[in-house]
Amino acid sequence: MRGWFRLTVGLLAVVLGALWTVLGLGYVEGSALSDERLWAYVGAVLILIGLVGLWWGMRARR
Repeated sequence: MRGWFRLTVGLLAVVLGALWTVLGLGYVEGSALSDERLWAYVGAVLILIGLVGLWWGMRARR
């Protein structure tokens, strides 16, 4: 059961990190996060954390 939870949280972190990255780079406008480089960096870090969570979840499912 823990494997599914880790996979879900990891996937959510990757998706949210990707959203923050594209907002921070200015590809999507209309948000307070748009064109703010800080959010591009935070998003990239969150993507990495999410990938680690996905890897950890896959290992827990074995």
